[in-house]
Amino acid sequence: MQIEILQKDMIAAMKAKDKVTKDAVSSLIAAIKKVAIDEGTRENIPEELVDRVILKEVKSVKEQIDTCPDEREDLKQQYKTTLSIIEKYAPQMMSEAEITAFITEKFADLIAAKNKGMVMKNVMPELKGKADGKLINQVVAKLCD
Repeated sequence: MQIEILQKDMIAAMKAKDKVTKDAVSSLIAAIKKVAIDEGTRENIPEELVDRVILKEVKSVKEQIDTCPDEREDLKQQYKTTLSIIEKYAPQMMSEAEITAFITEKFADLIAAKNKGMVMKNVMPELKGKADGKLINQVVAKLCD
């Protein structure tokens, strides 16, 4: 995802007077710019950084939904709406079958040794930002049993 696309969408939401979308996209852009400044890439923000921040924001909003009290249904609905908007910009994640195929193809020797820690250590850097960490952990646990 490119930050320019997010900025254009935010402007479109402002013109359409869509406050919810504008706020969600605006918070994404702010988070991306903050990380870019922290990492010293303020002028030329790479797509990898944008995708990483979007995934982090998706995870953050999901946690907000989980921790929101049940009696605050209005707040919970607001978080769900924000999540649906942010998820449109998130990179496509690998499925369980794709993760299994990737791991069995590249790390067959480590799986044969049933060394879960070593498999995770080697797999995570390669699949970072492409697959959910919890799902990778489940697949590796299944393969190493």
